[in-house]
Order: sequence, then structure tokens, then C-alpha cells
Amino acid sequence: MITMYGIKNCDTIKKARKFLNAHNVDCEFIDFRDQPIDESILQSFVNAIGWDKLINKRSTTYRQLTDTQKANITIELTLKNPTLIKRPVLVTDGDIRVGFSEKSYLELV
Repeated sequence: MITMYGIKNCDTIKKARKFLNAHNVDCEFIDFRDQPIDESILQSFVNAIGWDKLINKRSTTYRQLTDTQKANITIELTLKNPTLIKRPVLVTDGDIRVGFSEKSYLELV
């Protein structure tokens, strides 16, 4: 089972979902805004890939953080501001991928 986390109106999410649909890959989509992720799921992302890969430092939300917040990203801060998370987060059996890359996604088909 593949689960994709993100925000439905995100262009990168749209590209990723279109790619998976075109390749007949079933995927459950969870919108951060409709179904906020819980702390344990977010912690599993951090444990698997680390804050550097998980946080979207080009996002408006990130740019609006104080320098202190940027230097100290926490689970609590990220749960309150899920748009800090780079999208999409794709969870497969034992693998977590962040962002969309056709090359990476081709490994799933």
C-alpha cells in the first residue's frame, strides 16, 4: 500500500498523483489540511529522512518563521504548520520519499 501526504491544491502533488494514476499505481491520499497527521507519523518521517529533507525551506511558511524557529524546527511547530513539510511525502512498505521525481516514482511501477 502506498500513502501520499500533502495538500490537494499543491502543483507538485497534482503532478505526482497524475503520474501514479497514469501508471495504474493505487495510492491513498491524505491531505494535511483535512486530516492532520499525528505526532507519531511525523516522528516516523523525521526518523527515516531527517529534518533537512523533510522541511521545505522555500515555502512561504518557512520564510515567515523567526531565525530561532528556523534553527529549532520541532514536531510541535511542524504539526501546527504542516505546510513546512516538503510535498509530497510518499510512504511505501519500509520507504519514505519526499518530493516528486519521475525517476524515483518509476521504481514503484
